Amino acid sequence: MKTLLLVDVQNDFIPGGSLPVPDGDRIIRPINRLQERFALIVATQDWHPRDHVSFASNHEGKKPFDVIDLDGVEQILWPDHCVQETEGARFHPELETKRIEAIFRKGVDREIDSYSGFYDNGHLRSTGLAGYLKEKNATDLFFGGLAADICVYFTIKDALEEGFKVTVLEDAVQALDETIYANIVRELTEKGVRFAKSDDL
Repeated sequence: MKTLLLVDVQNDFIPGGSLPVPDGDRIIRPINRLQERFALIVATQDWHPRDHVSFASNHEGKKPFDVIDLDGVEQILWPDHCVQETEGARFHPELETKRIEAIFRKGVDREIDSYSGFYDNGHLRSTGLAGYLKEKNATDLFFGGLAADICVYFTIKDALEEGFKVTVLEDAVQALDETIYANIVRELTEKGVRFAKSDDL
């Protein structure tokens, strides 16, 4: 079954939020237009406790985008974002959510970051997304969301590891860094990921 997977379409990642993706709001209209073409739609949601280890504000003397060593893993320190129960963590108000069947929250453990919608960055804890999709007989995942070069990318990598076919909807994703994303597109294309415009479906 073809499934639309929406990654972190949240206020803090939209222009005006605390960690905005440039032009991130341009993906809303294509995503809304696409939804009627899918029998199953699921979403991920960044959902951090206020004292999350990835926030620069929780490390004395550090500022956003500094890089630290966290238990042997390189950790980018981010501005506070998508804090549980805040407006920044909510889905963008123009995103149609009535047809989203399930929401999988990530980044809930204060001790480790979680870019992928499937696992935390150490692959220590599953969100349950893979099992849910397999129980629903989802085989082909179509991706929209933010940011294309971070959370969308890492969710795609795990989706491939879990055996799903992946299509990235180019007008339904937006990158924080377009140069990094261009390299990611080449990498994922070599791994068999398809890139398509929503009008091609």
